[in-house]
Amino acid sequence: EARINQRQNRQQQRIANGVNSGQLNARETYRLERREGHIARYEARSRADGGGLSGRERYRIERMQDRTSRAIYRQKHDAQVR
Repeated sequence: EARINQRQNRQQQRIANGVNSGQLNARETYRLERREGHIARYEARSRADGGGLSGRERYRIERMQDRTSRAIYRQKHDAQVR
């Protein structure tokens, strides 16, 4: 799904921007990257049957991305500095 992949790329870019600007420290970055990896693995497993994604799988991936997006925002805007 192009929308899921575009969103994943955008979230990766947001994490990278947070690292470059100093808004994310190493631990925060590690945790966010781990969440992104979890979503990517779930998507790959869901597609492994050769039939693409069902509506339920797509919904679940989008919900995971929603939660990760909020986590990225919270970590970038908390009071911690590098």
